[in-house]
Amino acid sequence: MADKIPVLKERKNFVATRNACKVCSPLGGSIAYKGVRGCVPVIHGGQGCATYIRRYLISHYKEPVDIASSNFSEESTIFGGEANLSAAIHNVIAQYKPEVVGVCTTCLSETIGDDIGQALRNYKAANADDPSVPEFVYSSTPSYQGSHMDGFHETVAAITKTFATKVEMNEKVNIFPGFISTEDLRMLKDILEDFGIDYIMVPDYSETLDNPVWDTYHRIPDGGTPVEELKMMGGAKASIEFGPILNKGNLVGRIKNKNLAHTGAEYLEKEFGVKKFTMNVPVGITQSDELFQLLSDISGNEIPKKYSMERGRLIDAYADGHKYVFGKKAVVYGEEDLVIAMTGFLDEIGVEVILAASGGNSGKLKEEIERCAPTHGKSIEVMGDLDYEKINELCIDMKPDLLVGNSKGYYIARELNIPIIRVGFPIHDRMGGSRLKHVAYKGAQELFDKIGNAMMEYKQEHSEVGYKYI
Repeated sequence: MADKIPVLKERKNFVATRNACKVCSPLGGSIAYKGVRGCVPVIHGGQGCATYIRRYLISHYKEPVDIASSNFSEESTIFGGEANLSAAIHNVIAQYKPEVVGVCTTCLSETIGDDIGQALRNYKAANADDPSVPEFVYSSTPSYQGSHMDGFHETVAAITKTFATKVEMNEKVNIFPGFISTEDLRMLKDILEDFGIDYIMVPDYSETLDNPVWDTYHRIPDGGTPVEELKMMGGAKASIEFGPILNKGNLVGRIKNKNLAHTGAEYLEKEFGVKKFTMNVPVGITQSDELFQLLSDISGNEIPKKYSMERGRLIDAYADGHKYVFGKKAVVYGEEDLVIAMTGFLDEIGVEVILAASGGNSGKLKEEIERCAPTHGKSIEVMGDLDYEKINELCIDMKPDLLVGNSKGYYIARELNIPIIRVGFPIHDRMGGSRLKHVAYKGAQELFDKIGNAMMEYKQEHSEVGYKYI
């Protein structure tokens, strides 16, 4: 009988627990909602989802981040969560008095088929005479069909579709900066103001997730794009969006409807005729040049001299430091659009990217990297839908000189005894992760200095001579 017992074949690709190179969709959606003035995010699902997201964001931004939950129970899982959502909204209004409530769905609420739009309409109808009822917006963000970036961009699109209206043409420019740091957002706003551009930024969490010190606790931090501004997006003269991938991957809704507008900028172009310009996240000289030329064309103003000077100093730094970085081999990982931009920057400074890895799975990463990295693009190993364990295995074989990515890859760099250049999200093991610069000439200058110094420090630490001059 023993010979007849079937033997289970080993599943080579199955591991019970993996360290994913991404986080959940509603986390990204919550960040986008924090970029709307007076908005409180509500996670429609289990309490654990909201608790995890709060803890994860607080560790990166080092700020209090309030995110509410509809607190699903066994009963709501069976009979639907509308009653829980109504109770959550009622409590948020009573405690926070928000201007906007932004709802993110979860795997559980999506799986049971809750109709969030109808639930919000029912709440409005039941409280029609209550002046404290805020604006509502909701986004579909189940983690089983995407990453935190899918949730972020899905929510940005939902904000745009909810609030943009047909208004008279104005001189505003819609800016969709993607998921960049709070310092990047502030630098970008300074650049727009220097060009004399009246902009609407969606989202703008530069203040809400990076606050000054308070004398008293603010339940809702100041900052964010006002709803009044969002309603004017339909009359803007142009939209600029950073990132060639955004949420153009294989989400369920887009497979069912090929004509569906993917992004906020696409929706505005299709519905209101607002011209859309899409470009890489502007990291490095080449990609930043494209941004500054576009802003000059849109505004009709010349590029301010201060940016020409920043560009010149950056080129000088490239010349000064090329011998420390040229020919080094790097592994880059993180969100797809950031990986594309960082790979283009590294290709520009002479660093050979041997692996470009992401937890995203748009299917577009390879072609975009070949486009933005003309020197090494075709020879780069490009892989999506990866986890950190697989990246670690690949790094052991590839033997890179440095890693470029978020702090989740630190253990890989530690095991390989190589430097890690921390960029993107999350940065959980250093102060100021939310204030890292990536974009424009200043961001490239900071990144180049970090890479050059990391290579010099590595050389010093591994030298038999403790020299102090390079």
